[in-house]
Amino acid sequence: MDTPPEAEILRTDKLDSLQRQVVDFFVDGVKVLGMPRSIGEIYGLLFITPEPLSLDDLVERLNISKGSASQGLRTLKGLNAIRETSGDVERRTYYQPAIELKRLVGGFIREQVRPHLDSGKSKLSSLAQAARDERDPQHREFLADRIDRLEHWMRSGSRVLPILQKLLGQ
Repeated sequence: MDTPPEAEILRTDKLDSLQRQVVDFFVDGVKVLGMPRSIGEIYGLLFITPEPLSLDDLVERLNISKGSASQGLRTLKGLNAIRETSGDVERRTYYQPAIELKRLVGGFIREQVRPHLDSGKSKLSSLAQAARDERDPQHREFLADRIDRLEHWMRSGSRVLPILQKLLGQ
C-alpha cells in the first residue's frame, strides 16, 4: 500500500529540500524493483550525505524504525550497495554508499536475479511434469507451448546475465 504524500513529508522532516528530493528519487527506483521503500530512503540519504552515517543517524533523520533501518542496511550490504566504514564514535558502525553503477547492478543481479533464475529451473521442471499429466490434449498442448516459452526466456536470461555482468566489470 502506498504511503500518502503527507506521511512521506512527515517521514523525512529532518531532511533539507535537496536531500528529500534525492531520497524520493531512490524511493521511486526501488519501488520499480519491488523493494521496500526504506531501502531507497537509506541509500538515497547515504548517497546525498558527504559523511558516513550510523544506524542511529538513519533512524533519526529518516524517522524510520530501527528494525526497518537494520533490515534495509542488511539488504543494501548484500547487494554491495553500501560499505561499512569507521566514524567519529567508537563502537559504532558507519555506512557509505557504493556509487559505482557496476557494483549496484552486479549486486542486484547476483542477489536478486540469479537466485530467481536458479529456482525457476526446478519450478519449470515441475510445471512440465504437471503439463504432461494434463488429460485434455488441447490444453496439454497449450501448456507445453507456454512452458517452452518460459524455458526459452530462462535460457535467454541465463545467456544475457554473464554478458551484462562482464560489461559492468563484475
